[in-house]
Amino acid sequence: MADPERRDRADRATPAERPDHPDPEDRLVLDADCRRCPALVESRTRISWGNGPRDADVVVVGEAPGAGDPDAGTWKGGNHTGCAYTSRHSGRRIRRLLADLGYADRAFYTNAVKCFPEGEDGGNREPTDEELSNCRGHLESELEVVDPDVVVATGRHATETLLAFEGETLDGFLDSVCDPRECPTLGVTLLPILHPSYQEVWLSRLGLNEAEYRERIAANLP
Repeated sequence: MADPERRDRADRATPAERPDHPDPEDRLVLDADCRRCPALVESRTRISWGNGPRDADVVVVGEAPGAGDPDAGTWKGGNHTGCAYTSRHSGRRIRRLLADLGYADRAFYTNAVKCFPEGEDGGNREPTDEELSNCRGHLESELEVVDPDVVVATGRHATETLLAFEGETLDGFLDSVCDPRECPTLGVTLLPILHPSYQEVWLSRLGLNEAEYRERIAANLP
């Protein structure tokens, strides 16, 4: 087991001291003050833009930034850092997974919706169809800039967002996990995986242990 004190020190480190945490200057800002969705303008702290190499082989797409924790140290979350996938739980986990598979410098991270969608309890609600549609142009622009070979969609909602470009729907998310699908409209291969926040919950349903799950992901990356 990792030393808790050592782990906490690492979590408090500055981005420059954490190679798996993006530099805020690395954001691909497409519309610095986007106001397409009034409710999201009200709930967000910052727009959470995609970040990573502009020639990445893989683009990782989540649903939307979480509320985040402004007091968390390094991993505050995209709502506060302005960088997608920078929360302590899901952001840190998915970045370490890709790094362990050899993609530390070959992955670009973003979300289907760039602003935190606040629910009545202060946590995340699901983005509306209109919000997803309003932000789809930003995601398409990111994919055009980066031109990846594979898009890794983390979770059901991110997967559905990518399939919407193809005019397709999703029939049973678990059946699609680690099952690549060609997306000719986007010119990429779509690889659905489990959302990192719920990975442990669903791995047993898939009949996989973590090592087997990672092997399946790795087998479908370029």
